[in-house]
Amino acid sequence: MSQSELERAVREAFSRRAAASRAPADDPAGAVIRRANRIQRRRNLAGMSLVAVAIVAVSAGAMQLGEDPPPGNSVVIGEPDPVPEGAWTTVAPPTGPDTETPLAEVDLVLGGTIATAQGRRVTVVGTGGVERAHRLADGRGWLAIGAPTPSGRFLWAVTPNGTAQVLLAGADEIVLDGEGQQVAWKQGAVLSAAGIANGELTGTVRAEAPAEAVPLRFVNGAVLVRLAPDRPGHVLWQLRPGPLDQGTDRSSTRVFGALPDGRLVGEVAAGTPRRACVALLDPTQGLAPAGPECGPELGGDGPGAVSPDGRWLLVNGRSKDQDAALLVDLAQLGSSAVPQVAGPTMTGTVLWNDPGTAYYTDTAGGLVRVDVDRIRLSRPAAPVTIPGLRPGESPVVVSGG
Repeated sequence: MSQSELERAVREAFSRRAAASRAPADDPAGAVIRRANRIQRRRNLAGMSLVAVAIVAVSAGAMQLGEDPPPGNSVVIGEPDPVPEGAWTTVAPPTGPDTETPLAEVDLVLGGTIATAQGRRVTVVGTGGVERAHRLADGRGWLAIGAPTPSGRFLWAVTPNGTAQVLLAGADEIVLDGEGQQVAWKQGAVLSAAGIANGELTGTVRAEAPAEAVPLRFVNGAVLVRLAPDRPGHVLWQLRPGPLDQGTDRSSTRVFGALPDGRLVGEVAAGTPRRACVALLDPTQGLAPAGPECGPELGGDGPGAVSPDGRWLLVNGRSKDQDAALLVDLAQLGSSAVPQVAGPTMTGTVLWNDPGTAYYTDTAGGLVRVDVDRIRLSRPAAPVTIPGLRPGESPVVVSGG
């Protein structure tokens, strides 16, 4: 059969098949078409179900956001968009021995590892550089505050096995209360505070504040805010929404903590010529000096902390024209009080482990343990180098516990 005859036979066969009123039962093309139709109907039904689920999810999300919409340019709560790579990381629990000889009586962040006071080593991957950390009670893990980045600061909740979850992102500054149950942060001209429960933020309160204002610490349920970095003045924000009341204090230069009776320990610029000296401040009177007389001049800057019993102040200052950490006896506060050199200059978190012992990191990256009894015998503390840290890394003393 020639090619032309073969083509003519095929045409006639298809013509007769197309002219038939219904396809024969053994028509293979019809079987394929019917099977394709059934598959298409199933796909359509599945697609409609997925669309319905998506609509319900989007509606629920919109209702939730509608309850407390963030202001423009506000910090992202939860997972930010975009999240830097590794900001949300799950770490497998340790599989081998996870205890070693403790390095200190407090937890330390050593690069990507938390070394606990019990000797455990918890690897935390993905949080980046941690600048401050707080240990939660009852072994529930840690809260970690990241160092400043172009995207702002991050706050992570870290579980005991190392799982890190983002709670906040994009903040200019973040501070925690002493129990790890409240957080305050600043972004732009918005000052915010919220509770922390079960790894989530609750009850967010926002206030409008000057762009240069910075939250420093929690004090008796309020947030201490420095109004500007280049001039004296602080205010206690009582977690009320609306414009921030900037108060009347224009003399305090630093605030280090609180006494058991509620008075604050700070540094004020007083006298003629003006000098910066240690003083007690009354939070009920707009942080006005609350006596006794103005104490010793410190002449330094940076961190400081008050012991749990309110007896001692460990603070950066100058002694004999040298920068150092100084120990001030608050029970003998007065112009004649002479601070004692406690050790090298402090940086980062200063933690009183008990009324007579404090820990901090010095500016060279060493860990310093301050024993009050030894300082009173004129025996300053010396820094200890922590092995295993990379060049440029310093241990971070973890607060709380």
